[in-house]
Formats: sequence, structure tokens, C-alpha cells
Amino acid sequence: MLFQEIIRHKRDGAELAAEEIAAMVAGIASGEASEGQVAAFAMAVFFQGMTHAEAAALTLAMRDSGEVFDWDLPGPVVDKHSTGGVGDNVSLMLAPIVAACGGYVPMISGRGLGHTGGTLDKMDAIPGYTSQPDNALLRRVVSEVGCAIIGQTSALAPADKRFYATRDVTATVESVPLITASILSKKLAAGLGGLVMDVKSGNGAFMSSYEGALELAQSITGVAREAGLPCHALITDMNQPLASAAGNALEVANAVDFLTGAHRDARLEAVTLALAGEMLALTGLAENRGAGEAKARAALDSGKAAEVFGRMVSALGGPADFVDRPGKHLAAAKLVREVAAPESGHVAAIDTRAIGLAVVELGGGRRRADDAINPAVGLTGLVDLGEQVERGSPLCRIHADSEAQAVDAERQVLAAYRIGQAPDVPTPVLKIID
Repeated sequence: MLFQEIIRHKRDGAELAAEEIAAMVAGIASGEASEGQVAAFAMAVFFQGMTHAEAAALTLAMRDSGEVFDWDLPGPVVDKHSTGGVGDNVSLMLAPIVAACGGYVPMISGRGLGHTGGTLDKMDAIPGYTSQPDNALLRRVVSEVGCAIIGQTSALAPADKRFYATRDVTATVESVPLITASILSKKLAAGLGGLVMDVKSGNGAFMSSYEGALELAQSITGVAREAGLPCHALITDMNQPLASAAGNALEVANAVDFLTGAHRDARLEAVTLALAGEMLALTGLAENRGAGEAKARAALDSGKAAEVFGRMVSALGGPADFVDRPGKHLAAAKLVREVAAPESGHVAAIDTRAIGLAVVELGGGRRRADDAINPAVGLTGLVDLGEQVERGSPLCRIHADSEAQAVDAERQVLAAYRIGQAPDVPTPVLKIID
């Protein structure tokens, strides 16, 4: 098939046949399709959209462009994917919780994008941790421990890797069917038997409107069903940071505190347990989501989930005593400074995206893809939306490596927090799509 004819069909609003989509994806993966043709195809889909059947065909073709895992395990293989947010370290607790309940979680994670933190960057904050193992090590850790939080390898959905890079520079990232196929192709390549989506909505999310988040959640669950993957979605609120910490090593420390019971942020706990309950119910490890949440909480409170996390870290090259002594191993910033509330009142609004960008400016994120990350910097003790504060009381603590960075971050945090009347605070979980 001629690539230009496939592009013309989609440009003119036609529904593409599965064979046309497969031919286009094969050209993307092999390099036979030029950059111009890949960009034109992306733009045609951006403007004309895709049916669920088309998006499913695109998903399956990108899945089959590389290696597809086939697991032989005594329990269900399941994963979760988040569309990204600030202070979203859920994966670090969720994978070991579900593994402690009998699931197997090969969690393929990504790096930070824009103002959002990346799970892979958080795991890289742990000294010695192999975040991109070869397939043999991945299989062994998942089989023996129950979970592995890792990054995408070049063998998984390589067509998606090239397609996404082109979309990133052609203003076509926001296409719902293309987002859907990008996410699901990698998850299907990982050999999953079930997937739960965490679709963020709010001023710290890529889908800032509830309507946009709902459209994406419905697209992903619908296309996943077309592709043969059981998938549920939770729409969760991102109008404030999810954890009280934002920054790679700081979010890892927050996760260890959560797993051990030393400290658990209430909203983070609600979202984590809701996702765990959904994953356990979806895979038959619990009778329903309520029973799944109860089972997840028992695994958390008993210490079993913390034990699984420690074993995973050790099996992937990290310190054997990491859960017991995270402070010994995690990098620490050179200075810590409190940001004082400028007046008394309630936290009326938080510009969550600005909080994420403050972490990036501190060096905890990337301005360019090849930037190095400082794992030590970030923010802790972030005050929640609706919380009452007194003039001079701390809104958060800045962890920085220079006085200039700290001063700039303080300015950004003060601009992000608005003090006033108590607002209506959204519930952490806005909707469940099953």
C-alpha cells in the first residue's frame, strides 16, 4: 500500500481498514515511511479522529512492532497507568500492594514530562537500582518478587517510540486516539491480563477539564476492550499535589513512609487504595472493589507490601536495607528552607502546574530531554487545598542546592498558593469507569 494513499484516506475523513493501519505502522517501525509521511498521518488523525475499531487496530499494530511478553505465572498479570500529575508517587506503593495480594505487576513506567514527575526518575533516585533491566532480569524479578517498576525497553512497541517522537514536535500529542494507542500498545506488549487507568483531571493534569479526562478515559477503556484487554479507569482530581512531597528522592521517601505506616497523606491513600481495589477486582483477586480495597489495606497495614517493595529494590540492584534506612541512601539537598504563608486564612486555590514547574526549576525535572536530574531537590510538607494557615506558618519546605534556587522557588510557591475563603475541595476519586 502507498503511505500517501493511506494518509489521503484519513485526511478526507475515511475510516481506515485494519490492513491500511498495519501497513502504516510497519512503515513507521521500519523507517520506510518518511518523517513527513509520519507527521502527515499524525496530523490527519489529529483533525479527523479515529473510531474505537481504528484505534484498536493502531494499538495492536504498534504492539506487534516489537516483542510481546507471554507470562506463565500462577496469578493474574495486571498494571496501572497514570496520565501524570504532581506528587503522584502512587506506583511505588501500588505495585507492591497488589503483588502482596497475589497479583503480578510488570509496571512499565516513563520519565517526567513537562511539569509532571516521572516514576522512572523516582526509581533512579535509589542508588544501584536497575530501572531498565534486560528481559531475563525483568522476568525473574516479576516471577520471584511479584512486581518490577521499570522503564520501556527498545524492544517494546518500537513503532510507538518513533511515532511519539514525531508527534512531540508536530503539535499532535493531544490527539485522544493517538494517546490511547500509545499507552495501550506498550501495556499490551507487556503481556497484561488487566489494566486500570488513573486519568487525572485538574490544573495539574494534561487533561485539565473533567470533560477531556472523561473522553480520554472512555477512549482507553473502549479501545482496550476492542483489543481484548480488560480495562477500567478512575478519574482522579489533580487540582493540588497528590502527595505532600514533590521531587524524586523526596517522593521515594514519602512512599517508604506510606508503606511502613510512618506517615500517609490522606488523599494519596484514598487514590492508592481505590486503584488497588479496582486492580484486584478486575483480575478476580477480590470479589468486588470494596473487598479489593479491604484486601489492599490489610496487605499495607500488615507490612507485607513494604516487604515486597524492599525485595523488589534489592532484586533490581538497590540496597537491601533500603526500606529500613532510606535516609542513609537517598540524596539530600544542601539547604532546606520553609516558605511562610503571607497571610492567615484557608488555602483557597493551588496552581498545581506551577508547583511542578518549581520542582523543574530547582533541577528536579527536565527542560530538555537530555538534561540531568538532581534527585535531591524538591518540596515537602505541601499544605493541602482547604487547609487553614496562619500568617508565617509554613506552606511547604524547599529542598535546594543553592541560595538562588531557593529564592526563586519560594517566589514560585507563593505565586502558586492563594489564601482566602475555604473552597469546596473535590473528592480524590471523581468517577470510576468499568
